[in-house]
Amino acid sequence: MKNVKTNKVVTVTLNPALDLTGHMDLLRAGHVNLVEKGSLHAAGKGVNVAKVLTELGAQVTVTGFLGADNPELFHQLFSDLNVDDQFITVAGATRINVKLVENDGQVTDINFPGVQVSAEDIHRFESQLFELAQSHDFFVIAGSLPQGVTPEQCAKWIADLQAKGKKVFFDSSKAALQQGINATPWLIKPNDEELADLIGEQLQTSEQLMSVGRELANKGIANVVISRGADGVLWLRDGHWIQATPPKMELVSTVGAGDTLVAGLCWGEMQQMPAEQHLRFATALSALAVSQVGVGVPEQSMIDAASRQVILTRFR
Repeated sequence: MKNVKTNKVVTVTLNPALDLTGHMDLLRAGHVNLVEKGSLHAAGKGVNVAKVLTELGAQVTVTGFLGADNPELFHQLFSDLNVDDQFITVAGATRINVKLVENDGQVTDINFPGVQVSAEDIHRFESQLFELAQSHDFFVIAGSLPQGVTPEQCAKWIADLQAKGKKVFFDSSKAALQQGINATPWLIKPNDEELADLIGEQLQTSEQLMSVGRELANKGIANVVISRGADGVLWLRDGHWIQATPPKMELVSTVGAGDTLVAGLCWGEMQQMPAEQHLRFATALSALAVSQVGVGVPEQSMIDAASRQVILTRFR
């Protein structure tokens, strides 16, 4: 891949969702809970990444699988963002996920299964994906898998794109993450809980997380990024760890903070930012995301101010 700046990127959301978000004082399991305010909007990890990248200035193409029964909010969002919509339409309805946000910022996710994807749907998607690979060098594959797409199939797409010299940013969990790691994407971004789930052990310290991250890098993954919420970000790059500790923010909602981090990491690489500037920028962008409802890019002055407050620590 040519080492030049680019604004062109493809985000892949294989299992998008309509997010039904409700804000409440306190969630009480087993009781009637009253929602103070709510919203329904097009989402999914790759869709969220696309929104942030677009607002940063990227020329974004979106693809994945979208149910034919309820595409309107997605089409409206893609039109509003002025992105190139290359989603494959499949039978059925795109799932609705429920996010319950308490006043202290804690979020309870209730995620439903996605549409059933057929072999013909997969063939159409593959044709589209590798046609896009002829004119794009950056791909973000983010989120869970719909019914009909196996972790092995997703891993093959990653491996094939990497073999073509593309930079694949991969953000998923469970079996999809396990198989995706074997395909050695250019960058992975598990959070600390996803990494612990991956190896079946509790990981409570930075040292434990870095040890597992080093093992993943030894498989051939160029960049291992571990997000830790308010504790910041660990990034293994060129054989060295950098820890970024974000400034404290007023917590409104953590929804979309991880997706914002992925978008910031992708944009920084597309713009060839130096490593420390790159990490400061992505960490600040993610930190600012928790102080707002929904994903989106704040004013540049706010990003610059938050970036200056990010503390970086290097480890061998």
